[in-house]
Amino acid sequence: MARIKGVDIPNDKHIVISLTYIYGIGRSLAKTICKNTGVEPTKKAGDLSQEELIKLRDEINNHLTEGDLRREVSMNIKTKMEINSYEGSRHKKGLPVRGQRTNRNARTRKGKGKVVANKKKV
Repeated sequence: MARIKGVDIPNDKHIVISLTYIYGIGRSLAKTICKNTGVEPTKKAGDLSQEELIKLRDEINNHLTEGDLRREVSMNIKTKMEINSYEGSRHKKGLPVRGQRTNRNARTRKGKGKVVANKKKV
């Protein structure tokens, strides 16, 4: 298994798919990275030569990925919470941030559903 940015990428998948295992790299960025380095996107990750791996590592270092990106995202959320913006208050309460409905969904953020009243059947 090749290690890029501290992540083991799977050998049995195409390099475009394998690169998406790195936080911050999606399909389109993976295709762009392959095009910039000249690596065949359909090539398996296990079949890459050392030179190709070095080219990929150098190209990925030009992008914000893994720990740096996670840190930046968490700092952005903390800033919103500190300035008491609407999004920050939703983060504090554990509710959906981007305008989703909450009366019939969002259980993963709100917690287990509450039973209101147990009506007796007559």
